Amino acid sequence: MADRYTIAFVPLDERPCNYEFPPLLAKGTEFEVLRPPLQLMGLKKRPGDTDGLWSWFEEASSRADGAVVALDTLLYGGIIPSRLHSLNLEELAARLEKLRELKGRQPELVIYAFQLIMRCPQYSISDEEPDYYADWGREIFRKGFIGHRKELGNATEEELQELADIDACLPQEILEDYLSRRSINIEANKLVLELVRDGIIEFLIVPQDDSAPFGHTAKDQQKVRARITELNLELKVYMYPGADEVGCTLLARMINKTKGTVPLVYPRLSSVQGAFVTPLYEDRFFYETLKYQIIAAGGLIASSAVEANLVLLLNTPGETMAEAVSQQHAFFSYDVYRNLMELVEYGDYTLKQQGKPVAVADVGYANGGDQKLVKMLREKGLLFDLAGYAGWNTSSNTLGTVIAQAMIYLLYGRTQEHLDFLALRYAEDVCYCSVVRGELSEGPVQELGFGKYLLDGQRGSVSRLVEQRLRQELASRIDGPGGRVEIIGCYMPWNRMFEVGLSVRFEPAGEYSEH
Repeated sequence: MADRYTIAFVPLDERPCNYEFPPLLAKGTEFEVLRPPLQLMGLKKRPGDTDGLWSWFEEASSRADGAVVALDTLLYGGIIPSRLHSLNLEELAARLEKLRELKGRQPELVIYAFQLIMRCPQYSISDEEPDYYADWGREIFRKGFIGHRKELGNATEEELQELADIDACLPQEILEDYLSRRSINIEANKLVLELVRDGIIEFLIVPQDDSAPFGHTAKDQQKVRARITELNLELKVYMYPGADEVGCTLLARMINKTKGTVPLVYPRLSSVQGAFVTPLYEDRFFYETLKYQIIAAGGLIASSAVEANLVLLLNTPGETMAEAVSQQHAFFSYDVYRNLMELVEYGDYTLKQQGKPVAVADVGYANGGDQKLVKMLREKGLLFDLAGYAGWNTSSNTLGTVIAQAMIYLLYGRTQEHLDFLALRYAEDVCYCSVVRGELSEGPVQELGFGKYLLDGQRGSVSRLVEQRLRQELASRIDGPGGRVEIIGCYMPWNRMFEVGLSVRFEPAGEYSEH
């Protein structure tokens, strides 16, 4: 391998999880990640400059060894615009043809790509959907859900009555707009499979954002899966729950393939039933997705800790998954059907007695880390000795992030960049997602005259309040004898409370400074 390996990276959108995380993970390695300037990317519902993005990508690829590409950005201008556009299939096909031309000019370029199947949320909120979704979102979802069950012959009488009621009130033009966009997007998904068949794209992930076992998205999955089978692409195209973590997953895969490494990962779960929990916003047992997340990143599941390169501690729910904001209330299934103490003791022993790298996937709750788990990891002095940690958003978002970080750690060790990324995860996943976001959204934000979906700009008074509270939470939950987390910058990327944009640095205490 050359001294430097350059990757042209097209992010799924401009939020930090998509735009910042992969470059941060590659920092300090010989893999250089090129990404488009922020002004070419979109802003939430405003699409990115697709012509400008293609020009950037073609130029960057001419200097690159590999490419990791969010096709939704090159086709529609980002993840949210993929749900709002008015493009026809001919326009999308012409854009995809550029990928074929690019590969023709640069046959050596290794292209890994990902492309979503359009989601169909279960609630009536238009924050990330067409404006009419505020009024009709739940009905659109339920029509697809019950209609799918009706086709399968297992819809109940109550469901059929609900479907009749929806058909009587859901405006036809709204349904047609929604379904026509879905049908165009699914045809674009099929066109991309031909690029895989023809060797233009070497490996493709079709992630499922906010999926359910029945409905519009589930039916679209079946169509794409059938085409994958027709084209004999099962080993080159993976389809599983996720979205915002896939840039990290494909980066790890490219690093592993380039270095010739296949990390063996031994999963250790906090609960015996954890493997059989279907996480919130996903459509299958947790363990099935875990397998995908590991092989997609270029690894394999180990059959024992002895043969493993990495032990992955999985804080799974005991029975069903709850939202992170609810963890201050007692839950029988969380307290009784899982054993966090054993998980932490096992991790401590594995890392300190056996010297084996240990990472933590904190998937006990959706949308934030487990405060009890992090408290125990801190008591053991493990927080900044881990190979990786994540606990944000969906189970799959967490898995893809921590697996990528840990696999890069296996190659490069405990660098300052690694510690900084750990610090970012504790600041964001634990202190923000699990504590500060809920606390500020339910009162202080309103007192300032705003709402959780509409703040006073990216860097207004809310962002200053968030930063102030995060400093307090970091001091009480994360900082310790090993060092402390310093916040360098804080902003609200989409002018709402759901996500935060942070720059942080881990400052080791004196005793660690020689490491």
